[in-house]
Amino acid sequence: MTDFTRISCQQANELCALEATQIIDVRDAAAYNEGHIKGAVHIDNASLTAYVEQADRDTALVIYCYHGNASQQASQFFIQQDFTAVYSVNGGFEQWRIELPEDLAT
Repeated sequence: MTDFTRISCQQANELCALEATQIIDVRDAAAYNEGHIKGAVHIDNASLTAYVEQADRDTALVIYCYHGNASQQASQFFIQQDFTAVYSVNGGFEQWRIELPEDLAT
């Protein structure tokens, strides 16, 4: 079984710019509504099954959380669901907010 890849905010940003990429936010809904990475979709336990059923498993999937810990668990889950290119963002949203604030949406 393939494992997910941990990448920096900059690498994630470059990946999203270069190819069709799905980006998901696994933080709570309130945090997502306060601000998120442009183009990110919020996923929680209630929407997870529907997302997995409709998502393209061969399109790169970039996952972030608050600080990069929960996204690793989520990334492993998506690998187990046969997604082929899964990336967890080191430092999560908080690091992204510091490094790439221009790429945030509110």
